[in-house]
Amino acid sequence: MPSPRLLRTIRSPQDLRALPPEKLPELAGEIRSFLIEHVSQTGGHLGPNLGVVELTIAAHRAFESPRDPIVFDTGHQSYVHKILTGRQELFPTLRQRGGLSGYPNRAESEHDWVENSHASTALSYAEGLAKAIRHRRLPGTVLAFVGDGSLTGGMAWEALNNIAASDDLPLVILVNDNGRSYTPTVGGLARHLSGLRTHPRYEQMLDLVRRNVSRAPVVGGAAYGILHGIKIGLKDLLAPQGMFSDLGLKYVGPIDGHDVAAVERALRQARHYGGPVLVHCVTRKGNGFRAAEDHEEDRFHAVGKIDARTGESLSGPSAPKWTDVFSEELLRLGSNDDRVVAITAAMTYPTGLHRFAKAFPERCFDVGIAEQHAITSAAGLAMGGLHPVVAIYSTFLNRGFDQLLMDVALHRCGVTFALDRAGITGPDGASHHGMWDMSILQVVPGLHLTAPRDATRLRAALATSLAIEDAPSVIRYSNQRVPDDIGAVESIAGMDVVLRTPDPQVLVVGFGEMVQTALAVGQRLADQGIGVTVLDPVWALPVNQELLRLAGEHQLVITIEDNGIVGGCGARLAQELRLAEVPTPIREFGIEQQFLAHGSRAELLEELRLTPQDIARYAVEAVVRGEPSLEHQSTRADSDS
Repeated sequence: MPSPRLLRTIRSPQDLRALPPEKLPELAGEIRSFLIEHVSQTGGHLGPNLGVVELTIAAHRAFESPRDPIVFDTGHQSYVHKILTGRQELFPTLRQRGGLSGYPNRAESEHDWVENSHASTALSYAEGLAKAIRHRRLPGTVLAFVGDGSLTGGMAWEALNNIAASDDLPLVILVNDNGRSYTPTVGGLARHLSGLRTHPRYEQMLDLVRRNVSRAPVVGGAAYGILHGIKIGLKDLLAPQGMFSDLGLKYVGPIDGHDVAAVERALRQARHYGGPVLVHCVTRKGNGFRAAEDHEEDRFHAVGKIDARTGESLSGPSAPKWTDVFSEELLRLGSNDDRVVAITAAMTYPTGLHRFAKAFPERCFDVGIAEQHAITSAAGLAMGGLHPVVAIYSTFLNRGFDQLLMDVALHRCGVTFALDRAGITGPDGASHHGMWDMSILQVVPGLHLTAPRDATRLRAALATSLAIEDAPSVIRYSNQRVPDDIGAVESIAGMDVVLRTPDPQVLVVGFGEMVQTALAVGQRLADQGIGVTVLDPVWALPVNQELLRLAGEHQLVITIEDNGIVGGCGARLAQELRLAEVPTPIREFGIEQQFLAHGSRAELLEELRLTPQDIARYAVEAVVRGEPSLEHQSTRADSDS
């Protein structure tokens, strides 16, 4: 791999702007090699960043960050931005605990304005920033760097509607049109942009635009008029229903997004125009790495550790994950019931729906990055006599909560939600930890909630949920390896007792994967001569009334969950105990209510003291004292309690 001779000289955007234009293709090649070398060792979003190398170089030459704010959507496109803003040396720590974040991060650099890793938000941030710049009469123009499927989200179009109404807004929108999010982007917008890319006269059009852009002098509005006039003629020829222009936005493009000189010229023209301009660039996800370009599934959207030459995974065969179990079981159940349909928001492969989609393409709907639409559409499908399964990341359920509450639950629709990546998810950081779902779901009337402890319980939960036709049901699980089955020693009113010793004093209630931790806590207490019952409620909601009775038979109740401590399942049980006038004190253990940084699940559980040792220590000391605390505390089990 060639030595990055030019790249080593780039410590800031100023260094980049000082580089002669003829050196930029060489720099782009060095950046691609740098990305492949480092991301192959750490894992991360490789394909999207290989596709935006020239766009990012051009953006930092045409704009003066951080005076000109650059806002990324989606944020996983920001690796090249990080490289060009002084963070090259940190790339060996990418997505590692205490290392470089995989998304823009305000604590890392003044060049990172927004920590946006949820899609379709950048245009709203950018519109607000541009209004503030205009209101305060400050120098600067905002660049909204959007793409990789983000324009399929409704929030982006709400922002575009407002941006188009402001003639003097200092804002440029750079559209990275790679035709994909995780997988090929779907919907009317995708078809429109694809029509431009695939038109037989597209290559001639790009050449014409490139030649005419190079002739346009940088004279603000006048130059834009020339460029816009060229575009109008081409648009009328190739895309007479040009939607961006129809919105009232000034439009430039499409431009070859891998021609750094053409992109830079277009961005400079747009910046000097004096109002909002959309610059449409066509790129290839995974560009420059043959293995990524040939990977049709997702063009190496996100990878683990791989061979930097071949792209082959270095992790070897992996044990089944929760997603695999869900994927196979949904296919099995769907094969026996044609009422079962599936919905995803641009995540067919990550959520495991690809098997179902291949078997039943007419029953699987990818709606793009549009979680709100997905959930209300599911309500409509249920009203029409089907049973939809909405497969979604736990953290993205936040975006569709209103629809879940008012469109699904209010109408008593039988919709199943499969929440992948629940709990502490690891290297994607604060926005991706699934630590909110069990708290926000507590307020939904009639909702059924389960967190399976193993594969057997996941299969049973999915079958049960598909039979619930008068309320939403939610199944949540992580992205980790599926643990070995934990058998029940006794069943009580649908709840599983996984450990019981004589004369139990402490009731340990575990939710989901934390049943493993609860079992380990119980075994530690038993080793100390303290009687214990360890229980999996199986269904956390509705709260089982027998659980309240059982709690009353113990001296102390401990709950363990990988969800936020505030308003979670433990907090709900505590409330139910008070309402039932059960005097047994309860102590909830969960995720401390803060935005957790990136790190492995094991590292973060250790830091949060959500370990068997820490929890058992609290219980032993509480029982020995004979006066356990009644206060509902956070996850941190103080050693001097």
